[in-house]
Amino acid sequence: MIRLPLLDTAKPEHFPDPRKALDEPNGLLAFGGDLSPRRLLAAYAQGIFPWFNEDEPLLWWSPDPRCVFHTAALKPNRSLRRRLAQVSWRITVDHAFGDVVKACAAPRPGQSGTWIVPAMVDAYTRLHLLGHAHSVEVWEQERLVGGIYGIAVGRLFCGESMFSRESGGSRVALTALAQLLRRWDFPWIDAQVTNAHLLQLGAVEYPRPQFLRTVSQLAHLPGQPGLWREFTPLAQIAPSGGH
Repeated sequence: MIRLPLLDTAKPEHFPDPRKALDEPNGLLAFGGDLSPRRLLAAYAQGIFPWFNEDEPLLWWSPDPRCVFHTAALKPNRSLRRRLAQVSWRITVDHAFGDVVKACAAPRPGQSGTWIVPAMVDAYTRLHLLGHAHSVEVWEQERLVGGIYGIAVGRLFCGESMFSRESGGSRVALTALAQLLRRWDFPWIDAQVTNAHLLQLGAVEYPRPQFLRTVSQLAHLPGQPGLWREFTPLAQIAPSGGH
């Protein structure tokens, strides 16, 4: 029988030590609490994130190893530049956060449901309005063909989910996000749980102790608060800017 710590509703910043998360299931740390902005920001600053299905209690995780993108390494490769040469796409930031989250929440082929449940949608929408959650959108005229969203804490970006409606849509959004973050000296995009697709896109794995040490440093650096709508990525992602 699994015994998990129950979070104290009166102490939204307090979490168990993430180094004590379970080995099986990998990274399960605690349950309960809420999805208030204070608790969510405190969780991400400690390398912890919520992940649960609609019929489950609120669960908190910190897996080992941890999946990370280096923003300096995420650049358009030859196949992506070739794809961009075939389409007329434009990129925006924080122009359609709700639409990106909704698209990410739609069940994928072979899936019957989604972990982006209504409570999660509401919580991240609140964080967006407060200037902590952000999205990158990829458009073909007025149609949204790809996107990514996540949370900025200090100088760490925690990626939550991305989607594609056209081939390359999510990769363009991820690459654009990385280029924007590089401009502000954000070295990492936390991709949370490893899978083959993320590794194929260029993610790497870090042992949890090393990940947590770096997160502790990045989360306390001055970040880029507020909405990011005025910032446009990025000439380098267009075919004419590739090398």
